[in-house]
Amino acid sequence: MSEARLRTDLWVQAQVRICDLAVLPIVVRRRGDPDAGAVLLRLWRDRDLSLLLKRTTTTGGSFGWMVVGGRAEVDDPTAEAYIAREVGRDDDLWVVEIEDPRAQYQTDGPLVS
Repeated sequence: MSEARLRTDLWVQAQVRICDLAVLPIVVRRRGDPDAGAVLLRLWRDRDLSLLLKRTTTTGGSFGWMVVGGRAEVDDPTAEAYIAREVGRDDDLWVVEIEDPRAQYQTDGPLVS
């Protein structure tokens, strides 16, 4: 029997609320499949640098986050190009952006490689 999963739209709504409580500006830039769409998270570190994370499943079957677009923060043109490629490949993709210059936002799963 498979483990019950939270719908993606509900997970995104929860992140909006978490960021609201932490006074972190958040924008749902693109809505994907409400039930099981993939999530690409863009954490704005400053005006020109972002950390891109994609939600993934770990070997244990739980959710984790993989750094994409590079090994660390990437510049704006690199981030935009990566997002455009991913959106072109996956119609169900959600893109969520959080202004996080002090690295306050905590993901709900571990960073995996």
